[in-house]
Amino acid sequence: MDSECLAQRGLRSVDTETVALYDRLGSTYGATRRPDPRIAAQIWRALDGMDSVVNVGAGAGSYEPPQTIAAIEPSAVMIRQRPAGLAPAIQATAEDVPLEDDSTDAALASLTVHHWSDLAAGVGELTRIARRRIVLFTWDHTVTREFWLLDDYLPAARETDARLTVPLDTLTGLLPWRVRVEPVPVPADCTDGFAAAYWRRPQAYLDPTVRAGMSLMALTPLEDLSDGLERLRTDVMSGRWREQYRHLLDRPSIDAGYRLVIADLG
Repeated sequence: MDSECLAQRGLRSVDTETVALYDRLGSTYGATRRPDPRIAAQIWRALDGMDSVVNVGAGAGSYEPPQTIAAIEPSAVMIRQRPAGLAPAIQATAEDVPLEDDSTDAALASLTVHHWSDLAAGVGELTRIARRRIVLFTWDHTVTREFWLLDDYLPAARETDARLTVPLDTLTGLLPWRVRVEPVPVPADCTDGFAAAYWRRPQAYLDPTVRAGMSLMALTPLEDLSDGLERLRTDVMSGRWREQYRHLLDRPSIDAGYRLVIADLG
């Protein structure tokens, strides 16, 4: 990492509530949130031609391309799960990135903007440190809310998802440059255990460790999920789920609302 162009501006105190949230949600990430290579390839294509990348809200390091020069992450729990050989991690929040202006070609933020305490400030920091491009991996709740798990079994989790989500028009409205939005298909054997990853493997949602790595599950009281999870268990065991969703069984991927937002800054 270039000590001049990436000089820290003085690490400010990290918000304790933010850290506590990430520590809670991130405790199982190393086991359940392994980056999917097909999604990684799409994200890396969006960063093609960028010689340097800063990963903001980096978590355990999923989807960091080889040209990543620094990762910004508030949670020490997350940072400890980063595999050896990744870029240096700085414990800080998206709203206060301790890097110099124009210190990287591109800024990446993957499935993180919904946890930022001040979205406008976080996006402002991305545009301050990035010279050429911003890439955001997020989701569109207007699509995700129709996902079978939320629509048929766990409406309380759908309500949590609605509270968490950052509407795409809000996000793109904070990026007043050339912006394009790409669908990110979810493979049937997706290795990254986010909310819709197991759309063809319903039994996975019965595992509390799997659910612990999903924000919309972890932030919904278990008592609000228990009836729906029990119905799902019954339907999986009886074969009713396979019958009801047989139209999904031969599909290699689905559009569950995940999106790449790509903004060119110059």
